[in-house]
Amino acid sequence: MLEVKNLHAVVDGKEILRGIDLSVRAGEVHAIMGPNGSGKSTLASVLAGNERFEVTEGEVSFDGMNLLDMSVEDRARAGLFLGFQYPVEIPGVSMANFLKYAVNEKRKYQGLEPLSSAEFLRMMREKAKVVEIDSKLTSRAVNEGFSGGEKKKNEIFQMAMLEPKLAILDETDSGLDIDALRIVATGVAKLKRPDNATVVITHYQRLLDYIVPDVVHVLYNGRIIHSAGRELALKLEEQGYDWLINEYK
Repeated sequence: MLEVKNLHAVVDGKEILRGIDLSVRAGEVHAIMGPNGSGKSTLASVLAGNERFEVTEGEVSFDGMNLLDMSVEDRARAGLFLGFQYPVEIPGVSMANFLKYAVNEKRKYQGLEPLSSAEFLRMMREKAKVVEIDSKLTSRAVNEGFSGGEKKKNEIFQMAMLEPKLAILDETDSGLDIDALRIVATGVAKLKRPDNATVVITHYQRLLDYIVPDVVHVLYNGRIIHSAGRELALKLEEQGYDWLINEYK
């Protein structure tokens, strides 16, 4: 589904990604961990199409398409979803209108008819149950006045509504208390299907108790320096990154 080969990227003249190689197949969950400043959020931003970052070398294929040639909008329409570390507020735009437009834009891209109002509301009610989101939040403006936990729940609700092929979750667990973490992570786990994939960027193994990864990668200094199974996250929780970084050096 996702093939990243020798990806290099710079921002403000500084190289952040220095040769990323990553392969994610349908049905898989990949976790990306690493020290602060290693390039984890930069990788998410580059894949999503953030124009602040310039790709200087490498290739990215998504579902057989050249991702780097696609606009941000077409990446989203094709099924790529980015869950933000710091979700933004959109005053004056209701959640219902925002999501109805987004869902129907994706359906249009797929050659499908738009959902009727009744069909859309039924879908909203069903997906809200999956992520245990209060129905009152869906009638408010996007993230306006939401707590940190509510914003993260809302991100997963949007993911549930859009049903992406590939979800990239950039530190979705940051700032969450134990209950909010459980709800958000359980919602992500419920949305896993054989035909979709998830890349979870996190600092903490605790998230991976709920979202069980098939592969854990350690990103350091702009490169993936080690990949292994879930046991790697447990070892990193106990011992930190120094042992692995020292081996790499």
